[in-house]
Amino acid sequence: MAGVITASEPSWIVPLTGLSPRRFTKLVTALRRTGVDATRQGRRWSLSLADRPLLVTAYWRTNLTMRQLAPLFGISKSASDRIIDHLGPLLALQPRRRFARDAVFIMDSTLVPTRDHAIAEPSKNYRYSTNHQVVIDADTSQVVVVGRLLPGNRNDCKAWEQSAQKPPLGRR
Repeated sequence: MAGVITASEPSWIVPLTGLSPRRFTKLVTALRRTGVDATRQGRRWSLSLADRPLLVTAYWRTNLTMRQLAPLFGISKSASDRIIDHLGPLLALQPRRRFARDAVFIMDSTLVPTRDHAIAEPSKNYRYSTNHQVVIDADTSQVVVVGRLLPGNRNDCKAWEQSAQKPPLGRR
């Protein structure tokens, strides 16, 4: 069964990835350089290398289930699950290496209540919480850094100093 959605049709790339076809091609080339498409033992991928990141981004951006996405790409639900599990972390965990000289970053912290007392501490709201720091690029609104998990009784500034995530932002 042939899939309805494919990367060979450029009209699907922009709405499902948010990237231009040219940038999407660069993404596929970067994935190929990391060895994602290397020959390996076991079952072959049911989609081409260009269609796999399209499937992953469609899964993330459309909020469709794997059961709904699989027929659109002409594969089984299990195959879509394997593709998302394999390729998802490679796409999500690519840290940005350089930023513009005049880049503006926004850091915010939030307290997340938890029952795990190994890390959590009672915070100002008297609940056991953990402190999470997130840094975004002000221009693109994309997450740049997620800080290390800290006890909830830390001030935001103190938590930022202790999270050890400051140096990557200093390099430009």
